[in-house]
Amino acid sequence: MANLGYIQLARCCNQNCLFCSNPPNGRILDFDQARTYVDEFVENGYQGIILTGGEPTLFKPLAELITYARERDMPSRIITNGQKTCNFEYLKALVDAGLSQMHLSIYSVRDEVHDRLTTVSGSLENVRKSLDNAAKLELNVDVNTVICKANCNHLHENVETITARWPMVHHFVWNNMDPAMNDTPESRKEIAQLSEFEVSLHKAMSFLEKTGRTFRVERVPLCYMTEFAYASTETRKIVKSEERTVHFLDDKDTVRQTDFFHDKTDICKHCKLNEICAGVYELHTYLDPNELYPVYVDPEPIRKKILGLL
Repeated sequence: MANLGYIQLARCCNQNCLFCSNPPNGRILDFDQARTYVDEFVENGYQGIILTGGEPTLFKPLAELITYARERDMPSRIITNGQKTCNFEYLKALVDAGLSQMHLSIYSVRDEVHDRLTTVSGSLENVRKSLDNAAKLELNVDVNTVICKANCNHLHENVETITARWPMVHHFVWNNMDPAMNDTPESRKEIAQLSEFEVSLHKAMSFLEKTGRTFRVERVPLCYMTEFAYASTETRKIVKSEERTVHFLDDKDTVRQTDFFHDKTDICKHCKLNEICAGVYELHTYLDPNELYPVYVDPEPIRKKILGLL
């Protein structure tokens, strides 16, 4: 199993993304409490921690916390928008402290799209500088992308462009939008229906598989990624009986997640992948349930691939 713990360090940000799933509330974690969370993950046998936000680079003692985690043999990563890591010396300080990996949020390789989604002019150019810095420092980089209306037709263009310029990027993560955490008229306008991104997502996954790269997809039902069902984040956790714990900086406080199933319809009962498919997050609120359909594929090869038995 690969249980990872998440710590929200700062619920403030230097961007204002239209679909933010953890909108700013001004709270910043106390350093001593952050160390306590690291200790908790060590004691519970977790394999690593992911430092997130808001924007974790706005947590001033970030390097010190990464050092503490390293001293406790706990690998640490950050999920960042790349607006501070575009400074080489800043990113180098994090790497010197023990940062093992950076998850960089890139919504589009088209400047006008990315900058509009982040509401920050020049944000994509700073992301490019962050990738250049990571390459110089030989830091592992994953790319995180929120699937939305503005990028749903060029997800494949994103991966092809990024890997051509930065071939050291070997892992991509797509998260379908989570509008329930920031339900505003602006965010609702960015929701893409499943059929709108199905073709582009398939092209992107096919490209990555052919080039020997890896990827994960969250909040997308298996009927829309049957060929790549093994890459569903929820399906992997269901098959491997994994969990994850998130320390939020809001009223949710600490959430230990062991159930990765979302919403389904009656038609899902006829699907052979039903037992390992999570369904659709907030299906009846934001998405069209008529888009779901059963597939008749043997789930056992998927299970075996996930468990490393193939």
